[in-house]
Amino acid sequence: MSWYRCDEVNNLILTLHIQTGAKRTEVGGLHGDALKIKLAAAPIEGKANAVLLKFLAKSFGVSLCQVILKQGSRSRHKVIEIRQPNHGPDVLLK
Repeated sequence: MSWYRCDEVNNLILTLHIQTGAKRTEVGGLHGDALKIKLAAAPIEGKANAVLLKFLAKSFGVSLCQVILKQGSRSRHKVIEIRQPNHGPDVLLK
């Protein structure tokens, strides 16, 4: 299984493992069947989720409303949907 897939209407579904409290927000490489994202935010009152969604919106060239947290709002393991991304998943690996 890969850390991403496309659904029937070409939305991108990402499986992520989140590490909070990093010095900066960046991709940390593969973590099992997920992609690790290091966030420069604390997991307090949804701050880390907000930083993650903004990071992904910028990375994929979409507006914030096109990035949806599908699963894991209070977990390190998250499933994110990117609606109609302008870039493929490889943009995170550069």
